[in-house]
Amino acid sequence: MPDDGRIRVELQNLSCASCAGRAEAALRAVPGVTGAEVNATNAKALLQVDTGFAPKVLADAMEHAGYPVVMHRHVLAVDGLTCAGCVSRVEEAATSAPGVVDATANLANRRVEVGSFDQSSERVVRSIATAGYRAADVGQEEQANNTREPVHDDLSLRRAGIAAALAAPVVVLEMGGHLYPPFHHMIHATIGISASWTLQFLLTTLVMVWPGRSFFALGLPNLFRGRPDMNALVAMGALAAWTYSVVALVAPGLFPPEAHFVYFEAAAVIITLILAGRALEARARGRTEHAVRALLQLQPDTALVRRDGTFTTVSVGEIMRDETIQIRPGERVPLDGDVIEGQSYVDESMLTGEPMAVRKRPGDALTGGSLNGGGTLMLRATAVGADTRLARIIALVERAQNARLPIQDLLIRVTAWFVPAVMVIAVVTVLAWLLFGPDPALSHALVTGVSVLIIACPCAMGLATPTSVMVGTGRAAQMNVLFRKSDSLQTLSKVKTIAFDKTGTLTQGRPILTDIEIIGGKDEGGVLALAAAVEQASEHPLARAIVQGAAARGLTLAEPADVQTTAGYGVAGRVDGRRVALGTASMMQRERVDPAPYAVHATKMADQGKTPVFVAVDGKVAAILGISDPVKPEAGAVVSSLREMGMDVVMVSGDTSETARVVAKSLGIETVHAGLPPEEKAAVVAELRAGGRTVAFVGDGINDAPALASADVGLAIGTGTDVAIEAADMVLMSGDLSAVLNGVAVSRATMRNIRQNLFWAFAYNIVLIPVAAGLLYPFGGPLLSPMLAAAAMALSSLFVVSNALRLRWVRAAVPLGAQAGTVASEPKLVPA
Repeated sequence: MPDDGRIRVELQNLSCASCAGRAEAALRAVPGVTGAEVNATNAKALLQVDTGFAPKVLADAMEHAGYPVVMHRHVLAVDGLTCAGCVSRVEEAATSAPGVVDATANLANRRVEVGSFDQSSERVVRSIATAGYRAADVGQEEQANNTREPVHDDLSLRRAGIAAALAAPVVVLEMGGHLYPPFHHMIHATIGISASWTLQFLLTTLVMVWPGRSFFALGLPNLFRGRPDMNALVAMGALAAWTYSVVALVAPGLFPPEAHFVYFEAAAVIITLILAGRALEARARGRTEHAVRALLQLQPDTALVRRDGTFTTVSVGEIMRDETIQIRPGERVPLDGDVIEGQSYVDESMLTGEPMAVRKRPGDALTGGSLNGGGTLMLRATAVGADTRLARIIALVERAQNARLPIQDLLIRVTAWFVPAVMVIAVVTVLAWLLFGPDPALSHALVTGVSVLIIACPCAMGLATPTSVMVGTGRAAQMNVLFRKSDSLQTLSKVKTIAFDKTGTLTQGRPILTDIEIIGGKDEGGVLALAAAVEQASEHPLARAIVQGAAARGLTLAEPADVQTTAGYGVAGRVDGRRVALGTASMMQRERVDPAPYAVHATKMADQGKTPVFVAVDGKVAAILGISDPVKPEAGAVVSSLREMGMDVVMVSGDTSETARVVAKSLGIETVHAGLPPEEKAAVVAELRAGGRTVAFVGDGINDAPALASADVGLAIGTGTDVAIEAADMVLMSGDLSAVLNGVAVSRATMRNIRQNLFWAFAYNIVLIPVAAGLLYPFGGPLLSPMLAAAAMALSSLFVVSNALRLRWVRAAVPLGAQAGTVASEPKLVPA
C-alpha cells in the first residue's frame, strides 16, 4: 500500500457520467477500498485504500463490473538474481509495491515482468531495492539492441579472471607443499610460514572485497533480514574459512597444535570457482536468447525514406506511418507496408516458413524482415515500431521465454525453505563434529560446515525450468510456432485428443478448379475460356476458381456481354456471339438445357467432395467443371503422424456432413462432427474434455475462436484471422500443418528436458549434502573439501544450462506414415 494510502487507476469503457457512477460504486465495493472518486473526463479514479487492499481483487472486480482497469506491463532487469530463492523474494517485493497485480521473475534471463496500474515502474524498482536487489526498467532501445546480456558476460568473465589471478598464488603457497613436500620446506626456509600465511591473508581479502564483494553486499543484508539466499550461503562459507584462518594467524595460542591451520585458499577458491561458474553460466544463458537475437537481426537499422523530395537514410525507429521507403535489390524490408511502385520477388520464409519467393506488385502487402529479390520496390509504411508483425512476433517469443510453467510453482515453494534448511543442516553438522568428531575436531567442523553451505546452493534448481523454457520456446519460434500463453508449452505435451477445423486448416481454404469433364468431344481450352470469360466480373469464390484455372492454363479471355447472374443458380452471358451459361442443374433447366443425361458425372464429382458446375454453350451441355477446396498436401501425413504419437484425431467442421466425410476419409480421420455453428464447435470441444482428456483444437477462422478458447490448448493458423489468433494459446505462423507436429515435438522435448534438469538438481543435493557433512567419514570415506564443493556447485548449474541448450537442436518434425490422399476406413459421423 502507498504511504499516503492513495492509488490512481485508469478505467476502460467510461463513456458517460452514469458509467462513472456505476464504476465508482463497484470500486467502493472492493474490500480494502475506503473511498473512490471517478473522473469520467479522463477515465481515471483516485482510490483511498487500507491494509486490506489487494490490487488483484480490484482488477478482477472491475473486469466483472465491465470497467476493466488499464494494465501496464513493465520488464525490469534485476542484478543479484542468482538462485531460486531470489526469485520468490523479488516477486514478493515487486507485488508489495502499490498497484502491482502480478510479478513473474525469471532466473534464466534475470528479469522480472510486472503487471501494474502505474504507468511508471519507479515504485516497483524502489520496492525491489528494499529487498536487496538492484532493478532497472528495460527500455525499448535496450530491448531492441539486446545488449544487456553480453555486457553481463564480459563483467562476469572479468571478475572471474581477477579472482583467479589473486587466488592462484594462495593455492600455490598453501597446496604446493601438500603436492610436492620439498616446496613446503623451501617456503619454510625462505619467507617462512608466517609470511606465507600473511600473504595469503592479503590476497584472499582482496578476492573477497574486490571481485567477490557482491556475495557479501547482497548475501549478508538478506541474512540479517532473515531471508538468506545463495549469496548468503557463499558469504557465510567464505567468511567462516577466512575468520578461522585470521584467528589462527594473529592469535595462534587460541588453537591446540593439531587445529592450527589456515584455510585462506578455501575462501579464495570458493569465490573464484563460483564466479567462474557464473561467467560460464552467463555465456551459456546468452545462447538461450539466440532465437530473439536472430529475429531482431531480420530488421535493418536504417532505410531510405523519401523526405522533401529526396531519399534520405533514416533510422528505422524514426520512420512514421505513410512515409515512402525505397527497398533496393537484396535489402531487407524494414517495416510493414504496401507496395506502391515496382515489382519484385520477396523471400518471406524467415517469417512464414514458405520456401518460395512471392511476387510483389503495387497493392501487395510487405512484411518487415522479409528479403527483397532483384527488383526495386517503393513501400508505403502502414505499421511502425511495436505495431509491426516482426515486433509482435518478438514480443510473443520474449513473453513465452519469460513464462513460468505450473511445474515451476512447486519448485519455488520448495526453494523458499531450502536455504534456511541448509543453514540448519550446516549448524547441526558443525555441532556434531565439535561434540563427537575426532581431533582436530574444530578443523573438521569448519571444513564440513563450509562444504555444506557451499555445495547446497540452489542455483541448479532455479535454472532447471526457465532455461529450458527459454531455449524451447526460442527453438519453436524458429520452426514457426509461437507460444502466446504461459502454460500452453506444458499443457501441449499432455494432449491426447487433437481436433481440427476443416476449411482453411486441413484444406487450403480457397476453391480451385480440379476437374474438366468435356461433353461431346469439345475443345477443353475453348470451353474453359468461354466459361471464364462470363465469370471474370464475378466475385463469387467458384467464379474466381474458374477464372484462375483459365489463367493457369494461359488462356486469353474475351470480353463478355449481357451477363446476368441468378443468385443460387449461376450466370449466363454472350461471348463472341455465343450464349454461355454456367451453374447448377437448375440453372441448366432455366436455360432450357436438359442436364439429366450427365447427372452421373455430376454425382461422381459430388461424391468426391467437389462442387459440379455445368457449362452450356449455345443451348447444349459442353462440360462439367469440378471445383473443390483441396486438402493441404501435408495434411494426411500430419494426421498419420499424430496418431502414431498416440493422439486421437477428430474433425470439427461447420461444413456439410457429406463434404466433411469425404475430406475426413481421405485423411484417415474416423470421427467427424459436421454442420456446426461456432458455439456448437466449442460445445464439442467441451465434451471431448469432459472425460478428463487434454484436448487441443487447430483452427483459422472467426468461427473457430470459441473452440480455440475452450480447448486446453488452442492452435491458430497464422495465415488465418486476427480474431482466431487472439483467442489461441499458440500461433502456427505458416499455413503448413507440419507446424503442429513441431509444436508437439518441442513441448514434449522441453518438458522431458525440464524433468532431467530437476532430477539432476535435486539428486545432486540429496547425494552430496550428506557427503559434504562428513556422513561417510565414520565408514572410511573422505571429507569433501570446500574447494571441491564449490566446483561441484558451479558444475551443477553449468550442467543444467548446457542440458537446456540441447533443445536448440530439436529437429523440425517430418510427417511420418500415410501421405495425403490415403483412403482410410469410413469416417464415423457424429450427429450435430
